[in-house]
Amino acid sequence: MSLSTHVLDTTSGRPAQGVPVTLDSLGPQGWETVATGTTDDDGRISGWHVGPGRHRLTFDVPRSFFPEVSIVFDADGRGHLHIPLLLSNFGYTTYRGS
Repeated sequence: MSLSTHVLDTTSGRPAQGVPVTLDSLGPQGWETVATGTTDDDGRISGWHVGPGRHRLTFDVPRSFFPEVSIVFDADGRGHLHIPLLLSNFGYTTYRGS
């Protein structure tokens, strides 16, 4: 299953460039890092792959009140999964994108 993410700074209305992101998968021994990356000029990371199971994206955003945002999700292993992060100085939201 392919995975992508997108970070949008809703305060400025622009993509959040240069955000470090870690992808972890939950296995029998706990969380294991399977990929790391940094958002591009359009605030995106793509080309990651996950299998069925529980996974976590962790965004390092020290410029905001929440210096780290973790999104835990379950993947069924089929198709494409897109997880956006909409970020402001004092809040954030996410959803399953397409």
